[in-house]
Amino acid sequence: MSFIEKARRAQIVKCAIETIAEVGYTQASLGQIAKRANISKGVISYHFANKEELLEQITIEYYIAWQSYIAPRIEAQKSPKEILRVYIESNLAFVAENRQHVFAVIELVSKTITADGKLQFAAEHDEAILLPIENILTQGMQEGIFREFTKPSARVMALTIRNAIDGFTMELMRKPHLDVQEYTRELVTIFDISTRK
Repeated sequence: MSFIEKARRAQIVKCAIETIAEVGYTQASLGQIAKRANISKGVISYHFANKEELLEQITIEYYIAWQSYIAPRIEAQKSPKEILRVYIESNLAFVAENRQHVFAVIELVSKTITADGKLQFAAEHDEAILLPIENILTQGMQEGIFREFTKPSARVMALTIRNAIDGFTMELMRKPHLDVQEYTRELVTIFDISTRK
């Protein structure tokens, strides 16, 4: 793939993200995306086999960007307590700094249905996102920093942490001027207290 083709694909993905974030998944047609990109629908069809492939690329790029942002920050920490704090802080910062992309992916993940009527991204998304949090909790418990968690209770805590982060995302969609730093401090405090030995 040439540099020009890569640039054109990136432009189409960016315009698709902006369109979905603005009008929602169901209203974001290839025609609207093409109009925003100032190209014809045929140009989109040249670069992407169909709308599904384009939407899948948005999700793939989101997870790559998220991983690239979060991983180095977490890897720089030593203590499970600090890892959990940085996990929460960096997730919320990523959302605040990449609002359109995050909002577009929320639309896609919550509304993309498979042929048999199931959410396309639900199962693998849940496992991929919850397991790292459970691992942090297990490590903290083994090192005597966090309280005891059984496997089911570690999953409950991981779900609660993730849902608090995702809840922030929904709140930010409704209230763009939300005080991100205050919200972050409060969440860090809540989960510091609730995991403490």
